[in-house]
Amino acid sequence: MGNGSKPLRLLHTSDWHIGHAIYGRKRYAEFGAFLDWLGEILVREDIDILLVAGDIFDSSVPSHRAQELYYRFLRRITPSSCRHAVLVGGNHDSPSFLDAPRELLQSLSVHVMGAPGARREDEVKILRNPQGHPELLVCAVPYLRDGDLRTAEAGETPEDKDRKLVEGLRAHYAQVAALGEEIRQREAPGVPLVALGHLFVAGGTSAEGDGVRELYVGSLARVSEDIFPQNLDYVALGHLHAPQRVAGAETRRYSGAPLAMGFGEATQQKSLCRVEFSGRRASVDLLPVPVFQRMERLRGSLEEMLSRLRNLAAEGKSVWLEADYDGEEIQGDLRSSLEEAVSGTALDLLCVKNRRLPACVLFGEEEDGALADLNENEVFERCLEEASVDESQREELRRAYREILLSLAQDDPLGEERSGACASSTSTSKI
Repeated sequence: MGNGSKPLRLLHTSDWHIGHAIYGRKRYAEFGAFLDWLGEILVREDIDILLVAGDIFDSSVPSHRAQELYYRFLRRITPSSCRHAVLVGGNHDSPSFLDAPRELLQSLSVHVMGAPGARREDEVKILRNPQGHPELLVCAVPYLRDGDLRTAEAGETPEDKDRKLVEGLRAHYAQVAALGEEIRQREAPGVPLVALGHLFVAGGTSAEGDGVRELYVGSLARVSEDIFPQNLDYVALGHLHAPQRVAGAETRRYSGAPLAMGFGEATQQKSLCRVEFSGRRASVDLLPVPVFQRMERLRGSLEEMLSRLRNLAAEGKSVWLEADYDGEEIQGDLRSSLEEAVSGTALDLLCVKNRRLPACVLFGEEEDGALADLNENEVFERCLEEASVDESQREELRRAYREILLSLAQDDPLGEERSGACASSTSTSKI
């Protein structure tokens, strides 16, 4: 319990992606507005503990502005808003960057786990109430990279790698949950035990164009939900951007990203998970997140898109737009027609895609650049076609290519800073 008879209240969020850009457009005002709102929610909802399940930043080397927003928020929320905050790293975060100020932040009751602990005990946090009694046990498991889970051996098959990764993940959660249970039985009987994680669980859903990608190559792209031991009273997950239950379980959840990370998410109702404990029994409800920057994807014929633009312009509100033309007629001046329609309005056209332009050539002088509208996998598939690679060899080449992409995504310090003005394949491919 929290104070006296008051139930213990947690707030679960994830995937902030501070520093994320859409088609090169920076979003610091949105992130600042969200974090200000989140600070107010902690007070309004009388939250005791904040849980953040990874991908705090969008890049392993966050900009100074992104860092400023992060540290300003942490300084603001404790201890006036909530007693504790627990944050773990995601696949976008730099483990060493998050862990560097760990001891300083712990003095503010902010508990950060960027990389797996040197000992499993390091990942089990005992959070105490103002009277000094344990009120929550947290298995703070960050994103587990390939090297954290297995040792490579010569002659391994892809199936061997997959099996070791699955076994490593299962063993890790089993060990920290068992340690949490030992502490509960010894020091904190009746206290809830929760876990954080950043991974892709089988059955999870993502939106078109949200860029959520595989965390591991092979079958582990989507791990089974049974890796979470049954003694965990709540599992707070990150990585998928849509709020959702895991296998329908009320107490295994993705909170989802609070801001739309791409136009495919623009119609989602973003939310946070408010978790209330009465003893070890958790009840969960969703707190809707306001829209801080409206976004809309236009799709259809030119006349349909122009009609929608006229309606949006009449509202007089700021809207970021992605135009995706799929009409029957070839429109050679599509961009100029749309830009003329938004001129002098509060509308902002970030990207124009033209599906009717010839798509049979990999490289060409097509409007907006056909290559920019392809993601990495589509480019690779075209290369296979152009080289007339036999189908029997393609799957092995695809797997090797995915391994290279995954390695680059984990090692690239620039992340979204590389994004172009209208390159959908690069602006969301690393989420």
